[in-house]
Amino acid sequence: MTAPARDRPRVAVVGASGYAGAELARLLARHPGVRLTALGADSSAGKRPEELYPALRGLGLPTYAKLGAAELAAEADVAFLALPHTESLAVVPRLLEAGLKVVDLSGDFRLGDASQYEAFYRHAHDRPDLLKEAVYGLPEIHGARVAGARLVSNPGCYTTTAILALYPLLKAGLLRPEALVIDAKSGVSGYGRKLSSFNQFCEVDGNFIAYKVAGSHQHIPEIEQELSAAAGTRLTVTFTPHLLPLNRGIFATSYGLAAPGADEAALQACLADFYAGRPFVRALRGAEMPSLRSVVGTNLIEIAARLDARAGRVVVFSATDNLVKGAAGQAVQNMNLMLGLPEEAGLDLSALPV
Repeated sequence: MTAPARDRPRVAVVGASGYAGAELARLLARHPGVRLTALGADSSAGKRPEELYPALRGLGLPTYAKLGAAELAAEADVAFLALPHTESLAVVPRLLEAGLKVVDLSGDFRLGDASQYEAFYRHAHDRPDLLKEAVYGLPEIHGARVAGARLVSNPGCYTTTAILALYPLLKAGLLRPEALVIDAKSGVSGYGRKLSSFNQFCEVDGNFIAYKVAGSHQHIPEIEQELSAAAGTRLTVTFTPHLLPLNRGIFATSYGLAAPGADEAALQACLADFYAGRPFVRALRGAEMPSLRSVVGTNLIEIAARLDARAGRVVVFSATDNLVKGAAGQAVQNMNLMLGLPEEAGLDLSALPV
């Protein structure tokens, strides 16, 4: 039975005018277990969300406002931060001190090693104590810790798509930890809403480009951190992101050396067993393959593994919606666990068939 609205936990979104923030507003507005009470967006304060995103009409969303820690403490029990990287560093400590639970969608608290943060984000990290406390919010791997957390660091979109595909195979010893290659393609919304010469229509339409190549992308240390834990040894990956001329979706093809016993049946059984009962993971068997059309608009990830016996390599394919499972949907999934709500609450989304 759904609790009366007045008894539900209150939630707020800061950075609500960006793509991930707008997706959070869409999901939280109809969530059966919480009340969306505030949307923070300094540059759009005073505007209605539907002025920026007409698709949000009719949801009864709050007007965008400037929200400091004091306002958030008065209006919310849980805060989602969809701020640019480095901006959450100053905000998170104040919200925790005010007694809020926080789900941070930036990269500011994802890495356990402050030196890695400083190397990839080019910014000093002054709260290493919170790095130790923050839980990396992949519910399929760290769900038990998420449930007891007050600070969850929501993973990046590329990282979610790559880690969930490779983690079980490394943990089971079916994939060797050396020479891992992740080749990933994202829709343009993954680059963010802020206009640049890189994401203009004329630059993207009919085009295909790699960016932040040769070990420079900020998601690399996240991927290595989690996959090293799975493998039980420090590993290094080659990761190359690309922009697709699409609005949404990520498709990753990952390559690794097969370990002894890694036949195709074993690979597929490993994925199916590891994710058995997980509501948002489809571990595909046989000839089935992931596709963007199957996941865009949902909180799902589809994964399939194949063995290239001639080359001695495992090839793993994975697909997600970068704004849902790769950002806002996973953030809601984490919040559900933090509040003791059903993990699927508010995330019963289906993909469009065409």
